[in-house]
Amino acid sequence: MTLLQQAITIGLCAIATMLTRFAPFLLFSGRETPKYIQYLGKALPGAIFGMLVVYCLKNVNPMVYSHGLPELLAIAVTVVLHLWKRQMLLSIAGGTVCYMLLLQLVF
Repeated sequence: MTLLQQAITIGLCAIATMLTRFAPFLLFSGRETPKYIQYLGKALPGAIFGMLVVYCLKNVNPMVYSHGLPELLAIAVTVVLHLWKRQMLLSIAGGTVCYMLLLQLVF
């Protein structure tokens, strides 16, 4: 990939990201947000987080060494952090760091 192609790719990615971030404000400015959009705003974060958990645990085999213990411990850390601080970024980062440390240092 040439430098020009790389610059075009990065520019298009930046434009696409900005459009997806600004589109709701442009579409719904000056009027009330529809009820189904409000519902999606409340329902999707939990649904996406649940899907992320399922995706992360899909290859865990309890019959193989470690028996899923690093995953279970990391999930426990994530839950405890979230119940304690109620900050999703901290919870996800803490669980991820715990999981990586367990894999590198223990299991």
